Amino acid sequence: MAGALGWGALAASSLLLGAVLGCVRAWSTRPLGALLGFGAGALLSAISFELFAEGFSDSAAGVTVGLAIGAVTYVALNRRIERRPQSGGSSLALGAFLDGIPEQLALGLSLVGGSGVSAGLLLAVFVSNLPEAIGSASEARESGTSRGAILRLWTAVVVVSTAAAVIGYVVLDTASAEIVAGIQGFAAGALIAMLVDTMIPDATRRLGESTGLFTALGFAVAALISATS
Repeated sequence: MAGALGWGALAASSLLLGAVLGCVRAWSTRPLGALLGFGAGALLSAISFELFAEGFSDSAAGVTVGLAIGAVTYVALNRRIERRPQSGGSSLALGAFLDGIPEQLALGLSLVGGSGVSAGLLLAVFVSNLPEAIGSASEARESGTSRGAILRLWTAVVVVSTAAAVIGYVVLDTASAEIVAGIQGFAAGALIAMLVDTMIPDATRRLGESTGLFTALGFAVAALISATS
């Protein structure tokens, strides 16, 4: 459990780092778009090799059903969040929290069985968190929210996101292969929906036609790290 807590906290720490950077200065949209594109590619690699492929080898039916449920759950919750009135960045932070739950859950899952943390997935989560937190904190700061309030909000998001990694490990450490496969599918489905609905469109809006290059680079780097770790 200590490992899940430590790795989960490390991955989630980029949310707070991004919030700090967003409070300190204004950031150009293109670097944030490049980070988002790279992170999207890294997450696609993690979904392919760390989640769906492993779950499919344990239970094809379980991971497939889990994927469908995860995608539907994410879309339904995301629509509810989008209907909320914006209030000093709180809805943006809530959206980041929703995006982070499947990521952190997947990170905890990668530790099940004592195989060690997935370096590729850790990279994907850390990198993908940064631009989202920077952009959200910058927008909240421009709306008049104090730095203290922004940092307190994002600290809470980090704490809850870290808990998701611990839950993913503790709850499923002794679960059957079919249950683990189903949860892996759930995390994969939620992440795929998040990438298509939120992360990739945001990257393209910020960076333009170069987004695909950074996404491919992120995929290649994360896949290489996963293969050599």
